[in-house]
Amino acid sequence: MDGSFAEGDPAAVCGKRQQFGSRFLSDPARVFHHNAWDNVEWSEEQAAEAERKVQENSTQRVCQEKQVDYEINANKYWNDFYKIHENGFFKDRHWLFTEFPELAPSQNHLKNLLSENKRSEVYEYYRSGEDGSDLIMEEQHSCSSVSLGDKTQPPLMEESVTQKLRHLEICANEFPGSSATYRILEVGCGVGNTVFPILQTNNDPSLFVYCCDFSSTAVELVKTNSAYDPSRCFAFVHDLCDEDKSYPMPENSLDVIILIFVLSAIIPDKMQNAINRLSRLLKPGGIMLLRDYGRYDMAQLRFKKGQCLSENFYVRGDGTRVYFFTQDELDTLFTTAGLEKVQNLVDRRLQVNRGKQLTMYRVWIQCKYRKPLVSSTS
Repeated sequence: MDGSFAEGDPAAVCGKRQQFGSRFLSDPARVFHHNAWDNVEWSEEQAAEAERKVQENSTQRVCQEKQVDYEINANKYWNDFYKIHENGFFKDRHWLFTEFPELAPSQNHLKNLLSENKRSEVYEYYRSGEDGSDLIMEEQHSCSSVSLGDKTQPPLMEESVTQKLRHLEICANEFPGSSATYRILEVGCGVGNTVFPILQTNNDPSLFVYCCDFSSTAVELVKTNSAYDPSRCFAFVHDLCDEDKSYPMPENSLDVIILIFVLSAIIPDKMQNAINRLSRLLKPGGIMLLRDYGRYDMAQLRFKKGQCLSENFYVRGDGTRVYFFTQDELDTLFTTAGLEKVQNLVDRRLQVNRGKQLTMYRVWIQCKYRKPLVSSTS
């Protein structure tokens, strides 16, 4: 293994960890006093050396035949990974509640975001023609169009809007977690290192968590975990890149979508469509949270010649793949999907192995992008 899986627990030290960006190395002589240092400045020489290493390991590309294999059999490689490691590779991500307080119990402030104005705002949303023809998911077939009992005949436009709202209300009873008022989806859940800390920390009965992964082996490990509660969680197999496969919840139904070291695992050409589809699942005001590999991360510098698939995209020894982002690339992906930037930060972290006296320079990017609220014009 080349080490590029090592997400690291940001500043995982004794006691409650601080949010990243709060521990600085002012005295190089103290580098081994802690496990990690935040926002480490790179010298010009270090940055130039990182660029040189990437140029060097990118000169020899994987042949096209193997690239096709890695794409077509991506699920096989991830299934093999989880069959080997099961739930022993990644640690539970308890640091999430510090970096993403939106996941903490006290942060369910989004669930009343549309409250009393919700219906009028949704009415304006549909009247503007932005709903799209695929609002109702394919799985939610045969949604009834029974009358709401109104005796008066509204104008044709209002009737069309009312019918769409009626479909929403009826179909709302036909998907997992429909009775919840705060819904979280994690894409690329693995064996539950994010999902289970959320469920264990947040006992809010109005919370429902969805989690999906490309690997059926990983999803089965989630479902057989003793902490898995079908009344609070729904795990399912899903290919983020499969545009023909619907999600098991309707559009405009999620408060939070989590992407932790997952977007980097798919082929760059398919990233935009994947984010576009996820964006449509968010409620107005809902937020997408991402943490992923940044350009010139230690893992990228460690790749050898012959492992590069395309620019900044590599294959590991086990057949799984990884991309290394810049802030601008991620900003383009999210804003093109209609989301607004809340946060887009580079976490340049110096991790330390005090036992072996080793230093490791990690580069991660952390993002928060929100779906705009629908403005009511009257």
